[in-house]
Amino acid sequence: MFGRRRKSIARGDAVYLFAPSKDVADDFLTLTTGSLNYHHPWVHPPADLKHFKAYLDRLDNGYAHGFLVGRCSDDTLLGVININDPIMGGFRSASLGYYAAASYSGRGYMTEALALVLDQAFTVLDFHRLEANIQPGNTASLALVQRLGFRKEGFSPAFLRVGGVWRDHERWALLAEEWLAAHGSQTPTGAQVSEVV
Repeated sequence: MFGRRRKSIARGDAVYLFAPSKDVADDFLTLTTGSLNYHHPWVHPPADLKHFKAYLDRLDNGYAHGFLVGRCSDDTLLGVININDPIMGGFRSASLGYYAAASYSGRGYMTEALALVLDQAFTVLDFHRLEANIQPGNTASLALVQRLGFRKEGFSPAFLRVGGVWRDHERWALLAEEWLAAHGSQTPTGAQVSEVV
């Protein structure tokens, strides 16, 4: 748990989003190292201080927008959501990456958190399209994007290198107009949205 409340980017009923920073390194690494078996082979998040610092550098350099997921009731760090490799201009698109602490999975936290991120992406950050590339066997992740209205666009063999192996992925996508038509500028949980810091 955190020693002090973080400044939230957006708040829902059960979770809130806040920006990654060096002062949460211990909590972040506890989440990732404690869930290595749960995340394998789907994702390989930073599991040591060197890789956590590289993650922060990636955010600072504009290669991704990062969101940490805190639980409203006690500030426990529950998960991480990233909007990766943003391309703006006429494309206005990016890909999503996310992972949760194994001990808090299956409780709806990441559904609410990803809804908050989608609202940020399509209103504050002004993206037109977000894509989620998911390995076919990752049933929890596939169910998550389907719950939030993503549509399957295709299958990409050997699409992403994960853990040193080129892995097949299903491509799922959501457009801003689809999200906003279904939810307006409010997430399904009635979350309060503030500016991204």
